[in-house]
Amino acid sequence: MSFSRIKSYAKLNLALNIVGKNKFLHKIESIIAFINLYDTILIKKSKFKKHKISFTGKFSKNIDKKNTISKLLQILEERKLIKNQNFHIKINKKIPSKAGLGGGSMNAASILKYFIKKKIIKINKKETSEVAKLIGSDVILGLNTNYSILTAKNKIKHFTKIKKIYVLIVKPNFGCSTKDIYSKVRNFDKPKFNKPSKKMFNYNNLINMKNTLEPIVFNKYPKLKRVKLDLEKSSNPIFVRMTGSGSAIAAYFQSKEICEHAKKSVIKKYRNYWCIASKTI
Repeated sequence: MSFSRIKSYAKLNLALNIVGKNKFLHKIESIIAFINLYDTILIKKSKFKKHKISFTGKFSKNIDKKNTISKLLQILEERKLIKNQNFHIKINKKIPSKAGLGGGSMNAASILKYFIKKKIIKINKKETSEVAKLIGSDVILGLNTNYSILTAKNKIKHFTKIKKIYVLIVKPNFGCSTKDIYSKVRNFDKPKFNKPSKKMFNYNNLINMKNTLEPIVFNKYPKLKRVKLDLEKSSNPIFVRMTGSGSAIAAYFQSKEICEHAKKSVIKKYRNYWCIASKTI
């Protein structure tokens, strides 16, 4: 049996607010876009006695044996959604970890979506949401790669026909622990996205938004604040913002040419940092 090929796209938080906390997790609201940067997943049913998961590529080092994909498969088995089936899964990692780009979560989401589409598992929307949440709070976002708004009430609204944005992403040679960053949150924002609309994706609106985690991250990693300031000075971006809990900083541009020009200057200054130009999908 031949492998099926899946693209697992990187996720960007165009804006992010922390609006509260329950017993286990912080409550967030966010404006989300996916970009044309992706891990490639090869998957097929196998005759192995157990699942086989392997990682290759630039960002394949130090991935734990207990990862989002193994967790997904374990949950599906425990819920008897997968019976007497084992899978051979190969992931080519092009999305760096601990960057705020949702690489691992989107891998699990992409495989879950594949299982549903191919009718390998039979599952309703409620149980899909439950499975996704057991893996990670942002996994549910990867089931639909359209532009999205996550509200403080944990509702997701998807949007199409949004103008594409060119983006330059810079990540230093260190990552940020999501758990560590969120543990330092002391203040909460008032919800602003409970009435999600297409106009929230307008440049003027996005410029006036924020990622509320930036002060926490920049206090711990002053280098990231310098990266943001340098990107703001480069080639007149629409806006510059950290994605997720970092450590990637994203600068947004109206044209490919301006984005590529900014990339050249960034590469000269930050030779040891990972840098990529992409655009939203």
